[in-house]
Amino acid sequence: MDVTRRDLLKLLGVAATAGLGPRALAEAADAPERLLDFEPLGNVTLLHLTDTHATLRPVYSREPDTLLGVGAERGKPPYLTGEAFLAAYGIPRGSPAAYALTYLDFPALAARYGRLGGYAHLATLVKRVRAERPGKTLLLDGGDALQGSATALWSRGEDMLRATNELGVEVFTAHWEFMHGLERVRELFGDRDGGGRFTGEFLAQNVSEVGWGERVFKAATVREVGGVRIGVIGQAFPYTPVAHPRRFVPDLTFGIRDDQIQALVRELRDDKKVDCVVLLSHNGIAVDLKLASRVTGLDVILGGHTHDGLPEPIEVGRTLVVSSGSHGKFLSRLDLEVSGGRVVGHRYRLLPVLSGAIAEDAAMAALVTEVRAPHEAKLGETLAVSESLLYRRGNFNGTFDEVILDALLKRADAQVAFSPGFRWGLTMVPGQAITLEDVYTHTALTYAGTWTREMTGREILTLMEDVADNLFHPDPYYRQGGDMVRVGGLAYTIEPAAAIGRRIRDVRVGGRTLQPARRYRATGWASLGEADGPPVWDVVADHLRSLKRVRMAPRPRVRVR
Repeated sequence: MDVTRRDLLKLLGVAATAGLGPRALAEAADAPERLLDFEPLGNVTLLHLTDTHATLRPVYSREPDTLLGVGAERGKPPYLTGEAFLAAYGIPRGSPAAYALTYLDFPALAARYGRLGGYAHLATLVKRVRAERPGKTLLLDGGDALQGSATALWSRGEDMLRATNELGVEVFTAHWEFMHGLERVRELFGDRDGGGRFTGEFLAQNVSEVGWGERVFKAATVREVGGVRIGVIGQAFPYTPVAHPRRFVPDLTFGIRDDQIQALVRELRDDKKVDCVVLLSHNGIAVDLKLASRVTGLDVILGGHTHDGLPEPIEVGRTLVVSSGSHGKFLSRLDLEVSGGRVVGHRYRLLPVLSGAIAEDAAMAALVTEVRAPHEAKLGETLAVSESLLYRRGNFNGTFDEVILDALLKRADAQVAFSPGFRWGLTMVPGQAITLEDVYTHTALTYAGTWTREMTGREILTLMEDVADNLFHPDPYYRQGGDMVRVGGLAYTIEPAAAIGRRIRDVRVGGRTLQPARRYRATGWASLGEADGPPVWDVVADHLRSLKRVRMAPRPRVRVR
């Protein structure tokens, strides 16, 4: 495994040192072939993507500069960023791998290597591996594919379902897909009683009817791959009813249900006689790591939700925990040697999808053009030009978050603004035109209404403490993923390792200490309750039109202790 990783990094490092742009990289190194050119292993190849968030075309997507672990997690994968991340995995600074996996030198490396991802480029990689390993591959998608763009919002996931089918995804689980409503999920993916329009199998063992306890969707499947019986269990996002408005999933329960997973593992091994068991998970990596320590008999967890791109699996006992990043930037390839009912060897790569070095698949490119064509003119409206690097990803406020917060504060004439710590949302490099489509990549969800109301200082502090506990609770099973709520108009100090109710301190609004009994005019969006203001994309778009040019340096809102 180490040898093959070094082979890949050597190729990418040479390209970085030479200063090759994406076209030159492809011409000089025959990159599509060499990126995948490692010695296959065994009789099974698992291909995994997750959290593409409706990014049909290649994108810029900057990785976080701050990703804090607590307790024993601190300073260990996946809680590494920047130089520490590069050192842990032996990745040369300035290489395409460093560009794909860290925030370091992002504007310069974006100019050098171009955009990443895109379904037409992913399709080329998938077809290449399938041709190399006929009858030995299984392609799995961990969910969050049908949300994150204007076209996915307007088509209620139709565009992304068509792309998912064209890619040939064979097994799928979900999270944001449920925000199109339960009936739409049934229409697209089916349920336990029948199929939908998805050509693969939709699995979600942890979704049941309230009161009855009956599963709504199929829990597991058995696939014959390379002469091996592979059992796959699907795990949808456990906290769907509490992290989103309940109206989208009425009368359903989710949860982690690791006891049910253990029972399914036993059933698959004892009754179905499978040789290998895979959990296709949308738990988030911290939850997956704890689950792997509690459930025996799992060979592989293919994880999603928290967007962590890890160059190597994390091994928990006999379980390999894989995390494949987000926004179509990566395709995971895990080769397994399965013999005697167990995995006896593995080889892994997290493949960066360098769009300039990998040719488009013609069929997928045609589909992407078709589904986007009716909307190109509207989405292409230039609202402003960025003079700064605009991004969202990280534990605390990013620069595009500040754009959203400024727009909310201005419209509502408010003192304080809140914006969710979603991990989806793309990056704009300096000099890039900000289009209406770019606004939707940060705001496209089905409950995007804005709100304005008075909140006491005590209510503001309670809200912030609740979100901090979700992010930094010492028990991963009490975390919902995501990052800290973004705040405008105020600054604060946070101590992640402190107990709930004691993490947030020194809160200041407009430079003055937050007063618990005082009432403040507050605004925000993506409320779990009703919100009667205009959708946030209209608020942000109008704000950008008025600015014309955006200069947004990071603002020191948060002090970490």
